Amino acid sequence: MAAEIVNPRNDAGADVQAGSEEGSPEAFHPAFALHRGGKLAVQSTVPVRDKDDLSLAYTPGVATVCSAIAERPELVHDYTWKSQVVAVVTDGTAVLGLGDIGPEASLPVMEGKAILFKQFGGVDAVPLALATTDADEIVDTVVRLSPSFGGVNLEDISAPRCFEIERKLQERLDIPVFHDDQHGTAVVTLAALRNATRLTGRTLGELRAVISGAGAAGVAIAKMLLEAGIGDVTVTDRKGVVSQDRDGLTPVKQELAKITNKAGLSGSLETALDGADVFIGVSGGTVPEPAVASMAKDSFVFAMANPNPEIHPDIAHRYAAVVATGRSDFPNQINNVLAFPGIFAGALKVRASRITETMKIAAAEALAGVVGDDLTADYVIPSPFDERVAPAVTDAVAAAARAEGVARR
Repeated sequence: MAAEIVNPRNDAGADVQAGSEEGSPEAFHPAFALHRGGKLAVQSTVPVRDKDDLSLAYTPGVATVCSAIAERPELVHDYTWKSQVVAVVTDGTAVLGLGDIGPEASLPVMEGKAILFKQFGGVDAVPLALATTDADEIVDTVVRLSPSFGGVNLEDISAPRCFEIERKLQERLDIPVFHDDQHGTAVVTLAALRNATRLTGRTLGELRAVISGAGAAGVAIAKMLLEAGIGDVTVTDRKGVVSQDRDGLTPVKQELAKITNKAGLSGSLETALDGADVFIGVSGGTVPEPAVASMAKDSFVFAMANPNPEIHPDIAHRYAAVVATGRSDFPNQINNVLAFPGIFAGALKVRASRITETMKIAAAEALAGVVGDDLTADYVIPSPFDERVAPAVTDAVAAAARAEGVARR
């Protein structure tokens, strides 16, 4: 069986919006018509045309396959969909910019995520919205469901629980577990930053970056940039710089403070930006223009809050050499869909037991490499619709998994 992208409208309701009663949701926004009936279906990959087909697809023929898998469990990867399907797991607590809206309301997003897996990576995905926000219950539930899946993509789970859930699942499962809000964002950010440095003739080691936001994405970006060799990273939250001399830090921020902020900065975001080479926004809010002006010459501004970037591109371009956002209507969109489909496709291709830091960095390097000689200030990251992206990321991740010894084929 395979998840299929379908058009949910049937002949009887081809124009649901046009025929909607006044006051119904469809009367207000065309997205309701598209989503009616859901965006996914399940499709058979084998024919069942007659009794012979039925006897092979189901009983008695299926019993032969079941018995073989019982004797040699690894055969499950060859004779079921396990190695081709990912569970997209959420509890609905951090959905897009909507926040804690619950599992039912999260389902349209999870269905959309499954479509992106299929469209951009050729990977089947099943949305699983769980009716619990307890970290241990989520972990136990996913562990119990894991025999059916080749990987787990955690999605829209609020911080700091998302860190604990991912860590515990990675400890208990021997399949890839990946929190896209963290690592997908980090991979694409690193790819764009690599090309920005190449464009301006610098190296990562020369740069000091300031990250606005110490949630899931901010923490992951900081760690990945450090792993990739950036000179220094300072992370800020609502109270200012995350530093070791601050009281009341969560355990996650305490760990973050130990590995970041070599410059020993304290105070506000605006203070940290003075002389900084890179701004990375994953928090929302607005950065005052004087703070942007105080950054180093030929700075990079990656303002990724949606729909309103922390620094509007019009302002950023007055001071920065390269500007990126999370929006599709400006150049250089930092979009997770550039990363997670290929990362999972590569991991599943070699039946990796986990997704390592080396595999993530390989994905970032491959993604940056797609731009090649076409590099300009308005093109440091490729489009999600560039057909070279997924194969490049897939191959790089698979090769890195084999090199690290986490591949099983």
